[in-house]
Amino acid sequence: MIRTPRGLLFVALLSVASAAGAQEASARRFAGYRSGYHFDTLALQVQLDRQNLSCNCVDGMWGLRTEVALVTWQTLNGLPPTGVPDEAVLDALGGDTNVLTRYTVTTNDLANVAPVPVEWEERAKLSSLKYETVQEMLAERGHTSQRALERLNPGVAWPNPPAGTEVVLPDCTSPKPPRAGSIRIALGRMEVTVFSEEGRLVALFPCSIAREKRKRPDGELAVKTLAPNPNYTYDPQLFEPGGPKKTKLVIPSGPNNPVGLAWIGLSLQGYGMHGTPLPEHIGRAESKGCFRLANWNAVKLLHMVRPGVPVVVEE
Repeated sequence: MIRTPRGLLFVALLSVASAAGAQEASARRFAGYRSGYHFDTLALQVQLDRQNLSCNCVDGMWGLRTEVALVTWQTLNGLPPTGVPDEAVLDALGGDTNVLTRYTVTTNDLANVAPVPVEWEERAKLSSLKYETVQEMLAERGHTSQRALERLNPGVAWPNPPAGTEVVLPDCTSPKPPRAGSIRIALGRMEVTVFSEEGRLVALFPCSIAREKRKRPDGELAVKTLAPNPNYTYDPQLFEPGGPKKTKLVIPSGPNNPVGLAWIGLSLQGYGMHGTPLPEHIGRAESKGCFRLANWNAVKLLHMVRPGVPVVVEE
């Protein structure tokens, strides 16, 4: 009979236990990911966002937008397009060790929030339409929802924590995006896909489309104008056709401007791709005809395009 020294036996047993523990931890990754909040899902969303494959809000909640972004990444990288996350997928994307960042609230942050009036006439009198709360400001900074911000920072005095408060945000910082060669807008999928000049898909952004089908453009268009931090011309007849109000108003720029922080005008008069003050509403058929994106995605797209880039709108 062969005798094994006790020390070697202990090391062997420890190695087996460690391997079993690692396998168990790996198996727990993304367990029950389709229901409720999961940090693994948030980490995956951050890594996809960094590669310009947006699920809209990085919020740790699994949904169709996250699945589509994952399938797109898998397809681009020659992997089976399962749309199912696991530890290997997350590791291939970059892991979960650097997906959060810390931010300290400043007095300047608190000085740059203000309520947005309900009446258009009152909005037109302002110099800018600022963030209404620090919570809204920081959610946009982290490409996330205000609810997710609360989950990441449960002890913070939202919505306007005092200066000096340290908070945790998703870190979606990424390199400068590539130049767009063409754009496709899929009405049925409510998404904007961007292709490089060589025809490779380089970005995916969820969008909202017109509520009324007759107001949805289709066919071949092109980028015509670019406007960072635009103002907005309010036409009361567009909102209440035949109503008593007829005077148009210029609504100042700012994150709570109706077209958000970026306007990309199209060759069809009055139509464009733009931001929104309500990123959580992206993916609905509720606009007047234009294509709405979360502010962070609209700004990113603005930096990718130039006048003349072809845009195809299809079902």
